Amino acid sequence: MVGVSVSAFAVSVIIPVYDGERYLDGAIQSVLAQTLPPAEILIVDDGSTDGSARSAQSFGPPVRVLTQANLGPAAARNLGVAHATGDLLAFLDADDLWAPEKLARQKQVLEENPAYEAVLGRVENFISPELDEHQRAMLAKSAAQTGKFHIGALLIRRAAFLRVGYFDTRWRQGEFVEWWARALRINLKFTVLSELVLRRRLHADNLTRRAVQDRADYLPILREQLTHRRALAARPGTPAPEQI
Repeated sequence: MVGVSVSAFAVSVIIPVYDGERYLDGAIQSVLAQTLPPAEILIVDDGSTDGSARSAQSFGPPVRVLTQANLGPAAARNLGVAHATGDLLAFLDADDLWAPEKLARQKQVLEENPAYEAVLGRVENFISPELDEHQRAMLAKSAAQTGKFHIGALLIRRAAFLRVGYFDTRWRQGEFVEWWARALRINLKFTVLSELVLRRRLHADNLTRRAVQDRADYLPILREQLTHRRALAARPGTPAPEQI
């Protein structure tokens, strides 16, 4: 069933999860603790073999659980979008946390500035407290980094998301890198808040499987985007993407 918008400026939150039971409850709690509650929280279980789906179902409304075979986070996010009912879409990874004012501040920006199609905010990394001293040392450099262009920091109008298009399911990791490059090519109108909106968890999985898979996907994505950029630059009179 494809979602139908039911309320102006209602927010649908989409959380893909694969064997993420350990941290999923914390992610959901950070959404439920928002000063602006979302209309729904769609947990998309991507073929987990642990208790992720069962854990999410225990919350009840506004949490809703969708399931699929293990097709990857891009496909999981796409399934969530297809079932979402809100006019605004937000995404969160199952191991990350939102700041309490995240949705309220970003929704306010979109309401007050109709020209904006999307809004991001500041991102900080934190080391998951269960890690031992050796693991913490390995992640210390990453923990010190901050950013703003992360899918968990985004709030976007549904119409704008569809204008960019769904996530490319070819990529098991890095799908937001490819999607954001497309957004810039079509001149998505966005702004970035100075406030912290997302706390990105660094944990043992960041040291192993994810790092290997990221390298496998990011290089082809970057090569593809470079090809697109060169083709765009070769077109006479083509304006460069701009930020409001």
